Amino acid sequence: MVDIAVSNVVKSFEIGSNILDGLTFQIQAGERVGLLGRNGAGKTTLFKILTGELRCDSGEVVIGRNRRVGLISQIPVYPAGYTVEDVLNTAFSRHQTLLQEMERLTAAMADGDSSAETLRRYGELSAKFEGIGGYDTDTAVNKVANGLSIPPEMRSQPFDSLSGGEKTRVNLGRLILEDTDILLLDEPTNHLDLHATEWLEGYVSRFKGTVVAISHDRYFLDRTVTRVIEILDGKAEFYAGNYSFYAIEKERRYLERMRQYEKAEAQIAHLEKSAEQLRLWAFQGMDKTYRRAVSMERRIERIRQSQVGRPTKARALTARFGEAEFFGDEVLHLREIGKSFDGRTLFEEVSLLVEGGERIALLGDNGTGKSTLLKILMDEESPDTGRVKYGPSVRTAYLPQIIRFDDPSRSLVDTMLYAKRGLSTQGARDRLASFQFRGEDVFKPVSVLSGGEQSRLRLCMLMDEEINFLILDEPTNHLDIASREWIEEAVEAYEGTLLFVSHDRYFINRFATRVWELANGRITDYPVPFARYREIKERERSQQKPAAKPVPDKPKAAAKGNKAQQAARKQMTICQREIEKLEEAIREKEAELEANACDYEKYSALYSEKEAMDEALLSLMERWEQLSEEAGE
Repeated sequence: MVDIAVSNVVKSFEIGSNILDGLTFQIQAGERVGLLGRNGAGKTTLFKILTGELRCDSGEVVIGRNRRVGLISQIPVYPAGYTVEDVLNTAFSRHQTLLQEMERLTAAMADGDSSAETLRRYGELSAKFEGIGGYDTDTAVNKVANGLSIPPEMRSQPFDSLSGGEKTRVNLGRLILEDTDILLLDEPTNHLDLHATEWLEGYVSRFKGTVVAISHDRYFLDRTVTRVIEILDGKAEFYAGNYSFYAIEKERRYLERMRQYEKAEAQIAHLEKSAEQLRLWAFQGMDKTYRRAVSMERRIERIRQSQVGRPTKARALTARFGEAEFFGDEVLHLREIGKSFDGRTLFEEVSLLVEGGERIALLGDNGTGKSTLLKILMDEESPDTGRVKYGPSVRTAYLPQIIRFDDPSRSLVDTMLYAKRGLSTQGARDRLASFQFRGEDVFKPVSVLSGGEQSRLRLCMLMDEEINFLILDEPTNHLDIASREWIEEAVEAYEGTLLFVSHDRYFINRFATRVWELANGRITDYPVPFARYREIKERERSQQKPAAKPVPDKPKAAAKGNKAQQAARKQMTICQREIEKLEEAIREKEAELEANACDYEKYSALYSEKEAMDEALLSLMERWEQLSEEAGE
């Protein structure tokens, strides 16, 4: 069954420029599709057309009959005074309608109405109410709230008092609770911490309906989607796999198109040379060669008409950070740093040493104080206790999460000139060009740039500075995949010390050689790469969790029951050991998956192995349950 059918959709916001230009595709019920494309390609516009918020100029969009669509992009407006709890409970409007009718029928029966129709209707509504989980809404809300890091104290707060990221998280929770048939997710991980992102990945993977996700989170795409649709020049290109497959296949298609183009160009060159020779002979009196020359020129024209033009791909970033020479080992020393806001302690007694060349990821849930700590390092905030000491030759540069410019009305080139005294106009344009700001774009005011473009401009300005300590706060947020790769190339080439906050696991895994985890007001130092850190955390969690069905240790003398029960107990012990071994093997396999998430072939093989292990574990658990019954426990 087709859930979404898009046929020849055209949409423009400027005359003569179609953002969607004959877009055509179908999505089957139950598919999980990643919708990719550069910023401005029309992905969000398409979502608005699918929900009816926008109308297409031409073409047709059909949503499956009786299929409910849920969209996470813009935050809806709720009545004044609504708390977070109230917003989450709006997901149960169907439940409330049924409950109100059931209460009306209950009152009627209390007044003596015992007619067969009333009893039949009440029974029908009661069964329907139970079927949609009407008696268990509190459990559902608690489960979703815990998964998305919506703590109990937040649930009582007014919705309007939340930050943009918190509102997005709550609205995502409401959408999940609505139990829609088709989920449209527009950058769902942008404002989620690692914990919430991984919870969402699990939810999407288990979701029985259809999912279409706009995302630049490569790990999220790898773990949730099974097909990719890329919007390119207003049309759709299709890839039957996750993001890693898409990346490999896209490069393969580019190389194949380039090979075909070069082959056609070589053929044209050969034919043109031959036609020229034939015309020369015709000029010398060989009349028969003239017709052959004309025929050959027609063939050349047919080849040119069938040519689609030279294949193109995004230009690589050419700029590098200017690096200042560094003397000594100590870059940064934090001594007993503490900070509180409104009576809440963010962190205290933070004492850490950073040495030259280290690449440190500062991780933690949203609201724990990561950005505040970076602001303290940049002297934009003052600590309540302790002090910050830099090495004598340290020169820092800082890319904040929220980008601000002194005068957003200035053009890009003027912004560069005002920031860098002595820089020529041509020099400014050359630097901007290395960050993909070319032609007339350099004269646009900064205020019209997207969030990703503003980050790119700020990064361009940092590149000009000679630094040896780079501090980044969510450097890949709001950037498309191409822009993320540009930043990654620049960071890869940078040889100085790096400290960054990020929820982009691809970025963290690529660069972090050390992890600082901020939780419960403390920073725990893990002097290991990200993949190793994940293994340590998984082991810690497994040790804290009790076994799903713990088998109580009993002395042999206490064994009771008949011979069959005693045999069952022995088998239970063996089964429990096998379960523990298999659980450990699954944890190791998950670490392998994490480390190979960008290698599609290896990832696919490892994923198949993990699925087989999961099935084996399920069988063992079922066997343990059976033995437990046989043992009389």
